[in-house]
Amino acid sequence: MIAQFPDLWPALPEIFLACAGMALLMLGVFRGEGSTRMVAYLTVGALLFAAFLSLGYGSGRVVTFNGLFVMDAFGVFMKVLVLVASSLAVVMSLGYIEREQMNRFEFPILMLFATLGMLMMISANDLISLYVGLETQSLSLYVIAAFRRDSTGSSEAGLKYFVLGALSSCLLLYGSSLVYGFAGTTAFDKIATLLAGGTHPSVGLIIGLVFVAAGLAFKISAVPFHMWTPDVYQGAPTPVTAFFAVAPKVAAIALLTRVLIEPFGHMAHSWQQIIIASSIMSMALGAFAAIVQTNIKRLMAYSSIGHIGYALVGLATGTQEGVRGVLIYMAIYLFMNVGAFAVILCMKQKGRMVEDIKDLSGLARTNPMLAAAMAIFMFSMAGIPPMAGFFSKLYVFLAAVQAGLYVTAIIGVLTSVVGAYYYLRIIKVMYFDEPVGGFDKVTDDGMSAILVGTTAFTLLFFIVPAPILNYAATAAAALFAG
Repeated sequence: MIAQFPDLWPALPEIFLACAGMALLMLGVFRGEGSTRMVAYLTVGALLFAAFLSLGYGSGRVVTFNGLFVMDAFGVFMKVLVLVASSLAVVMSLGYIEREQMNRFEFPILMLFATLGMLMMISANDLISLYVGLETQSLSLYVIAAFRRDSTGSSEAGLKYFVLGALSSCLLLYGSSLVYGFAGTTAFDKIATLLAGGTHPSVGLIIGLVFVAAGLAFKISAVPFHMWTPDVYQGAPTPVTAFFAVAPKVAAIALLTRVLIEPFGHMAHSWQQIIIASSIMSMALGAFAAIVQTNIKRLMAYSSIGHIGYALVGLATGTQEGVRGVLIYMAIYLFMNVGAFAVILCMKQKGRMVEDIKDLSGLARTNPMLAAAMAIFMFSMAGIPPMAGFFSKLYVFLAAVQAGLYVTAIIGVLTSVVGAYYYLRIIKVMYFDEPVGGFDKVTDDGMSAILVGTTAFTLLFFIVPAPILNYAATAAAALFAG
C-alpha cells in the first residue's frame, strides 16, 4: 500500500528556510567573502518571509508527517517571536562582524539554520522530532559561539557550550529512551492518550520525564543547569550573545511548555514540583549572583537566568492562564533583551568594544539618547511600571496566585526587588557618575532603527497591550485544546 503523501502546508516556513539556507550557502560560495552583507540581508528577508508564512497558516490544529509535526496557534505565536528575534540579531551583527574581522558569509547562514532547528522544536509532536530540531539548533549555535577563531574567549565559550550541550543531549536521549520503554511510544498524542486513560504512570516513566525536563532545562539555562551561561555569554561575540539571549530561549521555553502540557499534562503533579524548585532557584540566583558582576554581558547572563525563573512560575501552574502568562512574558522579554544588547553593541570607544559597567559612567552627559534607551530597558527588566516588564511579571504572578502557588509568587516578588538593585545601579552609573569618555557615534542605521523600535515597544506597551494579550490567550487555549 502506498503511504499517503504528508501535508506540507503546516511545515511551509521550515521547508522555505531549509531551501533558502541551501541557496544562500551556494550564493556565498560562488560570490566569495565579499558577499557577507548581501547574504545577511537576504537572510533577514528569508526569516521575515517565514514569519509571514507562519502568520498565514490560519487556525486549527494540524498534525502531519506521520504524527511527528504539529502546527497550531501556539506554534504560530512562538515561531513569529523566534523569527523576529533572529532577524533582529542578524541586523545587529552586521556592523560588528565587519569591524572585528569576522566578515564571513557563513555567519548569517548559521543563524538561519539555527532558527530552522528552533522552528522544528516548537512544532515537535514526538520525542524523535524534538531531538532532531534540538540538535539542528545546537550544532549551529556551537559553531557561532566559537566563530571568532582568533579570540581565546570565543573558542573557550564554544568548547564549553559544546561539552555541556552534549551532556544535556545525553540526558534528553536517556530520558526519551525511558519514556519509550515504559510508555511504548514516543508520540506526544499517544502518550497523552495513555495517561488520560487512567493509567497510573510508572516510576520509570516519571524518571524518564525528569531526564527529559533536565535536558530541556539546560537549553533555557534554568538552575541547576545554568553553569554554561555566564562564561558563554561573556566569551562569545556580542551579537552571538544577543542571539543566544532571545531566540533559543523562546524556542526552548515553547518546547518545554508543549512537552509538559500536551503529552505529560496528566502527570502535572509529578513535574510541577520540579518546575517550581527550578523557578525559585533561577529567580534567586539571577537576583543575587548578578549583584557582584562588573562585566555587563555576565550581568545580562544572570539576568536572563532570573527572567527564565519568572517565566517558569507561569509554567509551574499547569493552567491555561499560566501558559498565557509565559507567552506574554517571552514576547516582552524578547524586545527588552534585544534593546539592551543593542545598547551594549553601541559601547565602543575609538572603534574598540568595551564591556565593563564602569564604561557606562556619565553616559547621560555624553550620549543622552543612548542612556535614556538603556534606562528604559533597565526599568522594564526591574519590573517597574508602566514599562512592559512590569506587565510580563504581573501576568505570571497573577496566574501563580490563581493556582494557589502563593509562596512561589511571593518569592518571585522578593527576588524582583533584589534584582532591581543591579538594574538601578546601571542607571545610577549612567546618570550620576563622572564621564570616563564618550562612546563612538552610532552610524549604523539598522542599529538605530532597532533601538528606536524596541524602546518604543518597551515604553508604550501599556497603551496598546491588547494584540499581544489576546494572541497569547488564543495560543495558550490552542495548546490545551490539543
